Amino acid sequence: MSKGWLIYSKKDIDVNQSYINWFIKEASYQSIQLELIIREDITAGIINNARTVRVNGFPITKPEFAIVRTIDPLLSLHLEACDITVFNSSSISRICNDKALTHHHMHNLRIPMVDTLYSKKQYLTDTPPLAYPFIIKETAGRGGKQVFLIENDQQYTSISQVLANTELIVQPSTVEHGKDIRVFIVGKEIIAAVKRENDKDFRANFKLGGSASLYDLSDKERSMIQSIVNHFDFGMVGIDFLISYNGELLFNEIEDIVGSRTLSKVSDINILRTYMTYIRRKISNNID
Repeated sequence: MSKGWLIYSKKDIDVNQSYINWFIKEASYQSIQLELIIREDITAGIINNARTVRVNGFPITKPEFAIVRTIDPLLSLHLEACDITVFNSSSISRICNDKALTHHHMHNLRIPMVDTLYSKKQYLTDTPPLAYPFIIKETAGRGGKQVFLIENDQQYTSISQVLANTELIVQPSTVEHGKDIRVFIVGKEIIAAVKRENDKDFRANFKLGGSASLYDLSDKERSMIQSIVNHFDFGMVGIDFLISYNGELLFNEIEDIVGSRTLSKVSDINILRTYMTYIRRKISNNID
């Protein structure tokens, strides 16, 4: 039986316990023993000139792979250097958890997006960078957090007091508020798309009180998304798109540690079964 790690931060375990159990169950169907490992229990580094991984201070039997469900690109890179296959890879983790870097790569692929300025907290001058209204996002924010709609001078003046991260992107607010499309990806396959809507907030995130429904991608939209998928070595991600006033999908961000609450609510698609089947195939190819 193959063995792998499912890595979560301690603070995220309780709220994700049912998802963790689902992961472990689906792994067992693929003859994989998936063990939950708490990130805080891992010691990773270089000891006696050798790359080392310990759990609770003890040397470990190296797993074949690790599913890292916390944002820690350096840990992922270290595990890869120890010949442990990581999902998602350290490269995907590094790019997708930096909104500015993600937009940089999307522009290389000529993916439509709203105008995007790269900035830092200390670069915000007395003069607003764009005409009101506009959006300021911390590049490391997740789940709709650290995203701010700026509509007037008072909000702009006070924004520096609530920004926790120095790295930012600034975008005009020229899209449908409270609406977006999340596309679920496993490997090179587009699994499904969900439209998220929130009539009480400019952010569409389901956790913020929005609703969800299955979304039928057009051939043009599917082709654009497939060009992103073909370029990257994804494990499982969610690619999010804003919706322009004329209905065009505009790239927003890629969720590295994507959940599937919305997909499970609106369909009977078992995305973790698809994901674990994909992982089984990948690690089998590595062994072969």
